[in-house]
Amino acid sequence: MYPEELVRPMRADLASAGFEELYTAEAVEKSIKQEGTTLVVVNSVCGCAAANARPAAKLSLENGKKPDHLITVFAGVDKEAVDAARNLMIPFPPSSPSMALFKNGELVHMIERHHIEGRPAELISENLMQAYEEFC
Repeated sequence: MYPEELVRPMRADLASAGFEELYTAEAVEKSIKQEGTTLVVVNSVCGCAAANARPAAKLSLENGKKPDHLITVFAGVDKEAVDAARNLMIPFPPSSPSMALFKNGELVHMIERHHIEGRPAELISENLMQAYEEFC
């Protein structure tokens, strides 16, 4: 588990963009299963989260359609919340960072770590925005 002082600024990066931080399985399941669309970002301390995933998630919200709800859980810190989110992302294997779009509780779009690592935030953001156009 990572120390809170290390992850605090990484949490704040998404929270400042309107993402709700969730810490329990119950909160994750309730948020994902609510009506409408929900973007879930599994945050991480890795470099690709800082350079690619978090900037892409924020950039994707700047124009056009957007999910109704934005939530985030932190891998390596919020075990219960991360496990609950990942259970709802099956059949995709656990990866962090990752992003998933749910509509009325159903997984409709997934971006795994291998889609994030080494790709510019703008490209990842475009992928998300295309999913928003289709599902939001």
